[in-house]
Amino acid sequence: MEITASLVKELRERTGAGMMECKKALSETGGDIDAAAEALRKSGLAKADKKAGRVAAEGRIVAAQDGGKAVLVEINSETDFVAKDDNFLAFADAVAQAALASGAADADALKAAKVASGDTVEEARAAVIAKVGENVQVRRLARVDSANHVAAYIHGGRIGVLVELKGGDAELARGIAMHVAAMNPPHNKAADVPADFIAKEKEIEMAKMSDKDKSKPAEILEKIMAGKVAKIVNEVTLYGQAYVLNTDQTVEQAVKAAGADVVQFQRLAVGEGIEKVVEDYAAEVMKQAGLA
Repeated sequence: MEITASLVKELRERTGAGMMECKKALSETGGDIDAAAEALRKSGLAKADKKAGRVAAEGRIVAAQDGGKAVLVEINSETDFVAKDDNFLAFADAVAQAALASGAADADALKAAKVASGDTVEEARAAVIAKVGENVQVRRLARVDSANHVAAYIHGGRIGVLVELKGGDAELARGIAMHVAAMNPPHNKAADVPADFIAKEKEIEMAKMSDKDKSKPAEILEKIMAGKVAKIVNEVTLYGQAYVLNTDQTVEQAVKAAGADVVQFQRLAVGEGIEKVVEDYAAEVMKQAGLA
C-alpha cells in the first residue's frame, strides 16, 4: 500500500509523533493506521522506560476545581524549557482534570485514571515523553473535598495552594491561599506545632541567653522564655504571621474578623525534596579534551 502524505498527516494528528516516525510506522504496518498508532504507542512506552531514571525536578503545579472539590498535581520534567512546551502543558491540564474527576487519592492511583482522550494518565505520559524527549513524571497530588469555601491558587506555575475555609467568603479563602504561597508556613495554628519542636527552641533560646538573664528569678525567666517561644511559634504558623494582604493584621485576626476559621491548607512547590543534578559542562568538555 502506498504511504501517502495525507495518511502520514492523519497518523501524526492522531498520535502527535514526528513525521518520519509516522511514515516509518505506516511502512512497517503496510499502511494500517490502527496498527501504526499502536506501534507508536508501544514505542512511546519504551522511550518512557529508558528515560525513567533521569532526574525530573522542573515542571509545573496544576489545579482543577469544581466548587468545594479541588486538586493540585505536581508534574515534573527535566528542564524548565519543556515545562513551558505546549504538549507538556496540555498533558498537565488533562491530568489535573482526570485527578479531579477520578477522585484518585495519590499519584499511583492517578496512573489508571482516564484523560479526556480515553487514554490512561500513564499512557498519556508515555505519549508526551515521546513528543518532548524528556522524562516526565506525575509526582504527587493534593485534594480537598468540602462543603466549605475552597480556594485553589497557582503562583507562576511553580507553587500551588489549596485552602479550606469555614465561614468567611471565597475572596478571603483566595487571600489566605496567596499568603500561604508567599510565606510557606509549616503549620496552621499554634496547637499544630509539635511539642518536641517547642522544647528544642526553648533549649536553643536558653543557650543564647546571657548569664545575667539566666540568673533572674524563675518566674521572670519563664516569662522571658514564653515571649521568645511565642514569637517563634508565630513565625511558623499561618495564624501567627502578618497577613500579606494587610500587614497591620495577623492572619488569625483577619480570619476571625470575618467570623471564619482555616480548616486546612496544602501547599506544593515544584521540585521540593528532589535532589537536582548540577552539570558542570565546562569541566566535562575539559575532561573529554584531556585537559583535566
